[in-house]
Amino acid sequence: MSQLSAAQYLKKILLAPVYEAAVETKLQPLAKLSARLNNHILLKREDLQPVHSFKLRGAYNKLANLTEAQKQRGVIAASAGNHAQGVALSAQRMGLKATIVMPRTTPDIKVNSVRALGAGVVLFGEAFDEASTHCKELAAQHGYTLIPPFDDPDVIAGQGTVAKELLQQDAHLDKIFIPVGGGGLAAGIAVYIKQLLPDIKIIAVEPEDAACLKEALQQGEPVTLSKVGLFADGVAVKTIGAETFRLCQKYIDEVITVNSDEICAAVKDIFDDTRAISEPAGALSLAGLKKYCHQHELKNERLSAILSGANVNFHGLRYVSERCELGEQKESILAVTIPERQGAFLDFCNQLDGRAITEFNYRFNSPKEANIFVGVRTPLGFDELAALTEKLAKTGYSVADLSDDEMAKLHVRYMVGGAPLNNLNERLYSFEFPEHPNALLKFLNMLGTHANITLFHYRNHGAAYGQVLAGFELDEHNTDTFSEHLDALGYSYKDETQNQSYRFFLSQQGHH
Repeated sequence: MSQLSAAQYLKKILLAPVYEAAVETKLQPLAKLSARLNNHILLKREDLQPVHSFKLRGAYNKLANLTEAQKQRGVIAASAGNHAQGVALSAQRMGLKATIVMPRTTPDIKVNSVRALGAGVVLFGEAFDEASTHCKELAAQHGYTLIPPFDDPDVIAGQGTVAKELLQQDAHLDKIFIPVGGGGLAAGIAVYIKQLLPDIKIIAVEPEDAACLKEALQQGEPVTLSKVGLFADGVAVKTIGAETFRLCQKYIDEVITVNSDEICAAVKDIFDDTRAISEPAGALSLAGLKKYCHQHELKNERLSAILSGANVNFHGLRYVSERCELGEQKESILAVTIPERQGAFLDFCNQLDGRAITEFNYRFNSPKEANIFVGVRTPLGFDELAALTEKLAKTGYSVADLSDDEMAKLHVRYMVGGAPLNNLNERLYSFEFPEHPNALLKFLNMLGTHANITLFHYRNHGAAYGQVLAGFELDEHNTDTFSEHLDALGYSYKDETQNQSYRFFLSQQGHH
């Protein structure tokens, strides 16, 4: 297929009949955040689409451009998320037969919403890649037309209608921040904006642990990431599309990456200003906007971010609420060694100059000193934390900042309980795996038979993935064979044996 020129994309976007199914969404000022950041911040509310996500635009435009013969045969798509609902609703509006292939691990709420829109659902495989392969097989077998989630000119043009509305709603924007997964939304917006108002800067935002566009730009071509973080599941894409990359490379000015805590803080900002609850991927661009403002010390600019979707699993909000203060750097987590004597904790609290303690974990361990895990509210952010740790160190306390320590925040804070009494050759690993009914059982069956488990912490955040921290008794002879078992398990894992929060609170090295 020959590549479309920028002018052809412009025409496609202007003529896309997306409003037969989609709606024009409002561009909403965020008054509180604007005042805090000294910039005029506007949020494009794509969560207000009938399927609560922008994906409807691209799906409908793709279906509208099919031939009559293709429409007769029906359409198929692989998706566990917003693309599925976009295709299902579009097919329903046009009276077409639609089949959606979803991994068996997909939450019931998503499966049921796709069925409610009249599409047939095929549950196949544990992960998206397996569902996607099966989808292609079914398309070939039945003659269905495959509706890709992002890497297609009609899909890109459909998503580009967001930009058409943006310029009609505010032609004075300085910068637009766009979330990137596969790149369809970013490509569509960028190609449109740069034809009409090329001075507007287009900034793509990705999660640090799923930055497929950033990596592709560095390599000069699309590359496949070995793994992606699953928290912002709507943008957990390993390989950017070929056509989306071509357009992003040409028309996007910058890429910025953010971490999970910064995304959580942006979810809270959106809620505080609008009372809307965004999904993590939906708040991604606002997290990037905030970070960019701080890094470049922007003042008095008109900045727009896109709330791309709100199909959030309600139970996942527990994690968001827990982490948003850390994302704002308004809470700090410290490991502090204090003397083991009466009144020592009170002495420590007096050093905090009235700052609120958000969390305190401690267990008696030795007659001489104690390691405490303490959360402290630091409303002024990083500078305040630096001043506090400096003061504590001068007063004679040993202090380690754990605010950026993922393992401390996910697991150790719930486990502070002391080291084992006996000498153990313990190695510690963290794991992330797709959450489904037998995931934990599979994990224990695979690993529990190969080494003695010495420590275990599992917490389900109601998210699409589970997080486990596990210790195993291993000596140098069986570490290599155990690594082979880990690889065979197929889950994402990391050796955490040298982690400082583990050494402080759970291993013998931290105790005297």
